Amino acid sequence: MGRIYTRTGDEGLTSLYGGQRIPKHKVRLEVVGTLDELNAALGVVLADLDDDEIREPLLTVQNLLFNIGAEVAEGGTKSKKMIDDALRVNPMQVAQLEKWIDKYDSKLPQLTNFILPGGSRLGAELHLARAVCRRAERGFAKLNEEEQTNPASLMYLNRLSDFLFVLARAVNAAAGVSEHDWQK
Repeated sequence: MGRIYTRTGDEGLTSLYGGQRIPKHKVRLEVVGTLDELNAALGVVLADLDDDEIREPLLTVQNLLFNIGAEVAEGGTKSKKMIDDALRVNPMQVAQLEKWIDKYDSKLPQLTNFILPGGSRLGAELHLARAVCRRAERGFAKLNEEEQTNPASLMYLNRLSDFLFVLARAVNAAAGVSEHDWQK
């Protein structure tokens, strides 16, 4: 890699993997930016985390978020295919998230009310990452309306927010921090 700054985006345009230049405000780049924000939020979680059992899945997730970002930055159906199919998210990775969700959720008390995000510092960080994940999912769904995207990536983001929710509850329970129900 060369210099960090290139000056090529100074006028509000950026390049996709295939070389196509597009405005930075396009939905595609909003999705890429939100995925980057989500990955950074998970980096904060990992910085505060001392549980290797949770660390490994989150590192896997971070890598897959980079893959999804690469898919989106590729330029879609109108662009030349730039990334290898092996990097694209697939249904088996969605199924892995479901296994992790079931594993952690089975140890938690069943919810009878909506809960407020928060709890321990780590629980709050996971809730924040979940909210960013939901925004990434909404952006990805909007992009999918404009042109076809990888359906497994959209499913992955949907399940990932569920996984982050369950992890937030699990780390709060492990820390002995009670959840607060939403008061209507």
